[in-house]
Amino acid sequence: MRLKQRRAQRGAITRNAMEVITAIVIFALGVVMMVDNFKIGAGWASDGPESGYFPFRIGAILCIASFSVALRSFMSAQGKGEEFVSREKFRLVLAVLVPTAVYVLGIQFLGIYIASTLFIAAFMRVMDKSSWLKTTLVSVSVNAVLFWMFEIQFKVPLPQGPLKVLLGT
Repeated sequence: MRLKQRRAQRGAITRNAMEVITAIVIFALGVVMMVDNFKIGAGWASDGPESGYFPFRIGAILCIASFSVALRSFMSAQGKGEEFVSREKFRLVLAVLVPTAVYVLGIQFLGIYIASTLFIAAFMRVMDKSSWLKTTLVSVSVNAVLFWMFEIQFKVPLPQGPLKVLLGT
């Protein structure tokens, strides 16, 4: 059993490493917030706080918190060698993450309605193994309702991609 666990953990990222990576990313986000808000004014003016006052301090809090998380991860023995996520569970995460990323890119080229129809249909067919009839009815109906609600009722245009050009509207 021990050998099987070692094989499963080989090449897997540890919990402490993931905490440090996350802390670095959040620290970088905090630095970006601080720099950008310092440029627009992060001080106190005669009439009150400048527009970057509070966001600058939020960035500083993010930096301090992420530094403390990274420091604790380096110093702590807890979580050392502990696998962050198993390969099987990571594959399940990727099974949702990759199609979602493709969907977001698809919005740029196909528009939100066609991309959403394809996204819903793909998930229904692949994950739920729904019939073609049910898949088609649900994916088209959901997007028809969304089109009616946003475009017609609220008059809020959403990205329509080449569909709008093809229909000449």
